[in-house]
Amino acid sequence: MEEKNSLLNTKVRSDHRLKKDKQFSYIFRKGKRKSTENFTLYYIESKFNNYKIGFSISKKQGKATVRNKLKRRLKEIVRKEKLPLNFYNYVLYAREGASKLDFKNLSMQIKKLFEKFYKEENKI
Repeated sequence: MEEKNSLLNTKVRSDHRLKKDKQFSYIFRKGKRKSTENFTLYYIESKFNNYKIGFSISKKQGKATVRNKLKRRLKEIVRKEKLPLNFYNYVLYAREGASKLDFKNLSMQIKKLFEKFYKEENKI
Protein backbone atom coordinates (compact mmCIF):
# COMPACT_ATOMS: atom_id res chain seq x y z
CA MET A 1 0.00 0.00 0.00
CA GLU A 2 2.83 2.41 0.77
CA GLU A 3 4.32 1.94 -2.70
CA LYS A 4 1.15 3.19 -4.38
CA ASN A 5 1.04 6.27 -2.19
CA SER A 6 4.69 7.10 -2.90
CA LEU A 7 4.03 6.79 -6.65
CA LEU A 8 1.10 9.17 -6.42
CA ASN A 9 3.26 11.81 -4.75
CA THR A 10 5.73 11.86 -7.65
CA LYS A 11 3.15 12.74 -10.31
CA VAL A 12 2.67 16.30 -11.49
CA ARG A 13 -0.30 17.57 -9.57
CA SER A 14 -3.26 18.66 -11.63
CA ASP A 15 -3.24 22.08 -9.98
CA HIS A 16 0.12 22.71 -11.68
CA ARG A 17 -1.41 22.46 -15.15
CA LEU A 18 -2.68 25.24 -17.36
CA LYS A 19 -5.94 24.03 -18.80
CA LYS A 20 -7.99 26.94 -20.11
CA ASP A 21 -7.49 28.64 -23.45
CA LYS A 22 -7.74 32.00 -21.71
CA GLN A 23 -4.68 31.17 -19.58
CA PHE A 24 -2.65 30.11 -22.62
CA SER A 25 -3.54 33.18 -24.67
CA TYR A 26 -2.72 35.51 -21.75
CA ILE A 27 0.77 34.02 -21.42
CA PHE A 28 1.31 34.14 -25.20
CA ARG A 29 0.30 37.83 -25.27
CA LYS A 30 1.89 39.21 -22.09
CA GLY A 31 4.71 36.79 -21.36
CA LYS A 32 8.39 36.74 -22.25
CA ARG A 33 9.99 33.91 -24.18
CA LYS A 34 13.14 31.88 -24.63
CA SER A 35 13.77 29.53 -27.56
CA THR A 36 15.84 26.59 -28.70
CA GLU A 37 15.78 24.83 -32.07
CA ASN A 38 12.51 22.96 -31.53
CA PHE A 39 10.90 24.60 -28.50
CA THR A 40 9.82 27.98 -27.20
CA LEU A 41 9.18 28.64 -23.53
CA TYR A 42 6.71 31.43 -22.76
CA TYR A 43 6.65 32.56 -19.15
CA ILE A 44 5.12 35.17 -16.91
CA GLU A 45 5.35 35.74 -13.18
CA SER A 46 2.60 34.06 -11.17
CA LYS A 47 0.36 35.82 -8.68
CA PHE A 48 0.43 32.77 -6.42
CA ASN A 49 3.14 30.80 -4.65
CA ASN A 50 3.22 27.94 -7.12
CA TYR A 51 3.88 27.36 -10.79
CA LYS A 52 1.61 26.27 -13.62
CA ILE A 53 2.75 24.74 -16.87
CA GLY A 54 0.93 24.03 -20.11
CA PHE A 55 2.02 22.29 -23.30
CA SER A 56 1.15 23.54 -26.77
CA ILE A 57 1.69 21.31 -29.79
CA SER A 58 0.39 22.34 -33.20
CA LYS A 59 -1.31 20.08 -35.71
CA LYS A 60 1.73 20.52 -37.97
CA GLN A 61 3.48 17.96 -35.74
CA GLY A 62 1.29 15.15 -37.03
CA LYS A 63 -1.82 13.24 -36.13
CA ALA A 64 -3.29 13.11 -32.63
CA THR A 65 -1.33 10.01 -31.61
CA VAL A 66 1.98 11.71 -32.46
CA ARG A 67 1.02 14.90 -30.62
CA ASN A 68 -0.18 12.98 -27.55
CA LYS A 69 3.04 10.95 -27.45
CA LEU A 70 5.10 14.14 -27.58
CA LYS A 71 2.99 15.72 -24.85
CA ARG A 72 3.39 12.66 -22.60
CA ARG A 73 7.15 12.75 -23.11
CA LEU A 74 7.34 16.47 -22.31
CA LYS A 75 5.27 16.00 -19.14
CA GLU A 76 7.56 13.18 -18.02
CA ILE A 77 10.72 15.22 -18.64
CA VAL A 78 9.36 18.18 -16.68
CA ARG A 79 8.21 15.93 -13.83
CA LYS A 80 11.37 13.86 -13.65
CA GLU A 81 13.82 16.76 -13.84
CA LYS A 82 11.71 19.01 -11.56
CA LEU A 83 12.38 21.90 -13.93
CA PRO A 84 9.93 24.64 -12.90
CA LEU A 85 11.43 25.78 -9.61
CA ASN A 86 10.16 29.31 -9.14
CA PHE A 87 6.78 30.97 -9.16
CA TYR A 88 6.06 31.47 -12.83
CA ASN A 89 3.44 30.27 -15.28
CA TYR A 90 4.88 28.55 -18.34
CA VAL A 91 3.73 27.43 -21.76
CA LEU A 92 6.06 25.03 -23.54
CA TYR A 93 5.43 25.36 -27.28
CA ALA A 94 6.73 22.59 -29.54
CA ARG A 95 7.85 23.78 -32.97
CA GLU A 96 7.74 21.76 -36.15
CA GLY A 97 10.19 18.85 -36.03
CA ALA A 98 10.04 18.31 -32.27
CA SER A 99 8.02 15.11 -32.66
CA LYS A 100 10.85 13.53 -34.67
CA LEU A 101 13.34 13.79 -31.78
CA ASP A 102 14.08 10.85 -29.52
CA PHE A 103 13.60 11.06 -25.75
CA LYS A 104 17.25 11.86 -24.99
CA ASN A 105 17.37 14.82 -27.40
CA LEU A 106 14.00 16.07 -26.14
CA SER A 107 15.30 15.98 -22.59
CA MET A 108 18.51 17.81 -23.50
CA GLN A 109 16.65 20.59 -25.32
CA ILE A 110 14.12 21.10 -22.54
CA LYS A 111 16.89 21.25 -19.91
CA LYS A 112 18.81 23.72 -22.10
CA LEU A 113 15.69 25.86 -22.47
CA PHE A 114 15.04 26.04 -18.73
CA GLU A 115 18.74 26.74 -18.07
CA LYS A 116 18.52 29.73 -20.44
CA PHE A 117 15.46 30.91 -18.57
CA TYR A 118 17.05 30.57 -15.11
CA LYS A 119 20.26 32.24 -16.25
CA GLU A 120 18.33 35.24 -17.56
CA GLU A 121 16.03 35.53 -14.54
CA ASN A 122 18.86 35.28 -11.99
CA LYS A 123 20.75 38.01 -13.80
CA ILE A 124 18.04 40.57 -13.04
